[in-house]
Formats: sequence, structure tokens, C-alpha cells
Amino acid sequence: MPSFKFHFQEIDWVIYVPSHGNDGRKYDKYGVDYNDRSGKSTQSGRKESLKDVLSKTQISKKYPHTVGFFLASKGRGPTWKPDYLRTKMIRSKRGFHAFLKELNL
Repeated sequence: MPSFKFHFQEIDWVIYVPSHGNDGRKYDKYGVDYNDRSGKSTQSGRKESLKDVLSKTQISKKYPHTVGFFLASKGRGPTWKPDYLRTKMIRSKRGFHAFLKELNL
């Protein structure tokens, strides 16, 4: 299933928002996946709520974040490069929700 991807550049995390399955939910309740590229870890098993992912210390204690929105990327590991469609400075969880709204997600 395709997803909308958000790269938190300073901490090298990617949050994946599925293109289907979150219809009618508030942003905090969105089911998402994430990848901590710097720590080389992901969540185990099921999707987590966007609220839980944004509450993780690596994100919540290190605002502001430069977040790049992308659909595709090239390369792997150290040569990985996302093709950003848009980037934005995010200063809070509310700011990330506003970014999602701007993108009509």
C-alpha cells in the first residue's frame, strides 16, 4: 500500500502515513509506521498512533524539526535520498498537524 512519507531531517526519522485506513480519524489517532534511520530501528509489529510517535523523546524534546514530505526516494543506507515535494519547519505537534492539513491528508 502506498504511503505519504515525512522525513524529520535533523534526527533522520521517517514517519509513514498510509494512503488508506485513516479516513475519518483525527490526526492523533492516525495509524503510522516509523523508521529511526540514525538508530536503525523501527516500531515492532503493528502500527502506532501518530500521537505516540510524536510523543517519543527523540521528536518531542528536539523541536524545531525540518520535515520533508516525499513519496519516493533513491538509494539505500548512506546513499538514500528522498525526492522532497515540500519541506517545512515544524515547531510542535500542532505544527505537524497543520502540515498534514495543508497537504489535505
